[in-house]
Parts: sequence; C-alpha cells; structure tokens
Amino acid sequence: MLRSAELLLRYGNRFQNIHRTLRTLTSRNSLQSASFATTSVSKDDYFAAIHHISNIVRREVHPERTLNRMNLSVNSELVFRVLRSCSNSPNESIRFFSWARSHYIPTSVEYEELVKILILHRKYESMWKTIQQMQKQKLSLSCDTLSFIIEEYGKKGLIDQAVEVFNKSTSLGCKQTVSVYNSLLFALCEGKMFHGAYALIRRMIRKGEVPDKRTYAVLVNGWCSAGKMREAQDFLEEMSKKGFNPPVRGRDLLIEGLLNAGYLEEAKKMVRRMTKEGVVPDVGTLNSLVETICKTEEVDFCLDMYHSVCKLGLCPDINTYKILIPAASKVGRIDEAFRLLNNSIEQGYRPFPSLYAPIIKGLCRKGQFDDAFSFFSEMKIKGHSPNRPVYTMLITMCGRGGRFMEAANYLVEMTELGLAPISRCFDMVTDGLKNCGKHDLAKRIEQLEVSLRGV
Repeated sequence: MLRSAELLLRYGNRFQNIHRTLRTLTSRNSLQSASFATTSVSKDDYFAAIHHISNIVRREVHPERTLNRMNLSVNSELVFRVLRSCSNSPNESIRFFSWARSHYIPTSVEYEELVKILILHRKYESMWKTIQQMQKQKLSLSCDTLSFIIEEYGKKGLIDQAVEVFNKSTSLGCKQTVSVYNSLLFALCEGKMFHGAYALIRRMIRKGEVPDKRTYAVLVNGWCSAGKMREAQDFLEEMSKKGFNPPVRGRDLLIEGLLNAGYLEEAKKMVRRMTKEGVVPDVGTLNSLVETICKTEEVDFCLDMYHSVCKLGLCPDINTYKILIPAASKVGRIDEAFRLLNNSIEQGYRPFPSLYAPIIKGLCRKGQFDDAFSFFSEMKIKGHSPNRPVYTMLITMCGRGGRFMEAANYLVEMTELGLAPISRCFDMVTDGLKNCGKHDLAKRIEQLEVSLRGV
C-alpha cells in the first residue's frame, strides 16, 4: 500500500489523467478509435497506467485492496494488457484475473492469455482449471492456443500429455486442423519420436488434410537436428512420389533444417552445389543463411553468394539488404555497403535510417568523418530523414573521434527537429568542448539541456 502511495505522489497530476483514461475507456475499440490529440489524456498516459497497475499486481501483498480503491472500469482491454504485462508472474496473474472476474465478464481472449502464461510456467493444474472455467462460460479454445499448449508440452518433454491434448481437441471445441497436426508433429520431433511423426503424417493425409510448408519444415528440422540428413532427403522424396510436393523446394527445406540444427558448414556446401548447378535458393532461405553466417563474421562468403545468386536471376528483398549492409559496414567493406545500398534503391526500396546508419558508423570507425558527414547530409537532402537513434549514433561517434564541434552542431540540429537527445550525449559534448577550450559553446549546450529538461 505504501508503494502505491509513493507512486501516486510521484505521478501527481499526470496520474489523474491516467486514472481518468482507465475509467473512460470501456472497450478495445475505444482505445483504437479514441482521438488522443483532442483529449487531455495521451496514449502514453494509458500505457503508463497499465504499467502502474501491473506493478501493483506483481508487488503488493494485498493488490485487491488497492485495485478496489482505484475504482477502475474493468474491461477486456485492461485485463488483457495487464495479464500480458504480468506474463512472468503466473501466481499474481491468476490472482488478478480472479479479482477482475468479479467486476466484468471475461472473453476468450483474456482466458487464453492466462492459459499461455500458466503453461509457460508449468502451472498445469491451474491451466486446466482455467480451461474448465472457459467451458462453463461456453467459450472455446482457439486452434492457435491449443497448438501453443501442445508445443509447450513437447518443448518440456511431456509427449504423452501433448498427444492427450491433441486427442481431446474436439471436446475442447477445436478442430484438428493442419496447424494442430503440425504442433503435435513438432512435439513428437522434440522427443525424437520420428516413427510416430511419420504415422501422424499418414493419419493427417487419410483425414484429408494437406501438409503445408511447416509440416515439411518441422520434420526436416527434426531429422537434421538428429544428424540424419539421409532420412530427411528420403522423406521429401517419398512425399513427392505420393503427390504431396512441398510448397518450397526440398533443398531449401534441407538448408533451413541444417541451419536450425547448427550444421553451418553443411548448409554452405549445399548452397555452393546449388549455385554451381545454376539453381538459386528461395529468398527466405538465402536470408536465413546469410544472417546466420554473418553472425560468424564470414561476410566475404555472404557477399560472394549474394553476387552469385543475383547473376542467376534471384531478386533479393529488403531483408537481404537489412542483413548485408550492416554486416559489410561492420567489417570495413564500406565500398561494398554503398554498392548494396545503391542496388536496393535501384530495386525500388527506400533507404530508411537503419539501412544507411551502419554505413555512416562504418565511415566514422575508419576515421572518414568528412565522408560520413557528406553522406549524412545527402540522405537528408534526398528526403530520407534521420531518426533519434541515427543522431545519437552520429554524436557518439563524433565524440569518440574528438569531433566535438560537429557533435555540438548535430545536437542542436536534433533538438530543432523535436528529437530529444539523451543525457549521455549532452555530457559527452559539454565535457569534450571544455577540454578543447570551447567553454562558451559548452555553456550554451548546458543551457540547452536545462531548457529542454527543465532542470
């Protein structure tokens, strides 16, 4: 209770606005359609209030007393967001939901959110009690939530329980769709029960369900993680002979399976063989491979592969460039990063800040500050406005390179655009200017910080 009083004093008038928001919002639609620009309460106030209520739920010994005194207008939106905010506190979530149920009639959305929290924390008995409460309210589990339960049982090695949930899915009000089959398939593969997985796929086909990409991917990933490449290939060939061709090519699935299992060198060999044969991988497979290899800093291999597949006719997507440009910039391949950026522009992609910021950072790291400033200005002139993280990065790099005058200019420019610099930037710039003997300018920067922060 003391903790709540301290928080209320801290927020002052702002919390009054927050409190009024919670009392006036009565549905999810009202949150989405409310015009925060025309009311005295902002969207930030609303989510700050959710955070405040979540703290009460998690930390107080008797949260119900405080919640009752707040006179909240309890609704689906409020309960769902508080549950999600308290997802790491299963017991407190149950207690909050029990309190909330006495103030409104829950929907399946809030029940399912609580069910997910409980199974994640192995609170199986409480989870099934919650599901029984749903059934008494004549609410059914969605297929997504049922699939989530089956997969969580599989991850925890409780395969029998996963099978049991699958078998009684109809009594839980959920049809045995492809996604539900895939979830049990995932659980079986987690337990290395591949014969059972094959039997499940045969049953799935007998029931008239058509395997989708995830069906193939789950089993191939399972085989690859067990180091059984031959079985994975045989499975794909067998399914193809039966007329159930995967939505993507088998070799793409094998590459992704090898990556997920950690067999990076095997995946690289398979891609090399494909490109030598004049075959290109799917763009999604290419991105997965490039992202994994770039983490090992083998950027040269990724760049060579990019150029090879482009020559074979593959058209990279924006995610390819989001992976390659930062990777090339990080290892000092600035010319290659510029080439990739130009290629993305030629393909019609707009250079957003996170795409060109790594190049600026790479130039600064190499000491090419003038080139970095020129490129930064070029991006602004072309209408690709930088955001707060880009300015923060540039000011930081200028400080590390001793370019405090330029850092001060960017700090002022940032505030003129309505972007609030972080305190660390102010401290670094003022200290650097003082060390350079620019005391007048340092004082102006300090005054700017005071005027912005009101301190």
